[in-house]
Amino acid sequence: MSRYDYRPIDAGVAARLRERDDAGLTREPFIDDEGGAPLRCCLTRSVPGDALVLVTYAPLRRWAEERGADPGAYDETGPVFLHARECAGPRHDGFPADVASSRRVFRGYDKRGHIVGGRLVAPAAGHAEEVAAAALDDLFADPAVEVVHVRAVEFGCFHAEVRRPA
Repeated sequence: MSRYDYRPIDAGVAARLRERDDAGLTREPFIDDEGGAPLRCCLTRSVPGDALVLVTYAPLRRWAEERGADPGAYDETGPVFLHARECAGPRHDGFPADVASSRRVFRGYDKRGHIVGGRLVAPAAGHAEEVAAAALDDLFADPAVEVVHVRAVEFGCFHAEVRRPA
């Protein structure tokens, strides 16, 4: 079990995004014929035949709202895939292997929602959890880091929010 808390998009937030996303638009669901889309509602990948929706999401905005912070220019939006209907959530116990299965950027944010550090994480066969944990250990060693967002290197897409364990 991971020593960090990897969080998908909250089920209530995902429900609102399916109705109207963070760009203010309603997106149409579609059937995924190929599978493999990174699902942010459950931190897994889609399978062929899944009904999905691709929405605009502002992950830091949601975190900042919980804390009364103002991330200013760091309030990014980007595309994320969700199941078109509510799903059961994560199907893993702790570390979601997909988080470090490809090159990722782990970005640390302070209590204001400003970037205070980042790490490039490259996959290591059979050692994804250890590689991710080492990057998180390094980032969370800075007491200013409140939360870490994991993003894809090539597309910048949000993958997961990581917090220290409660």
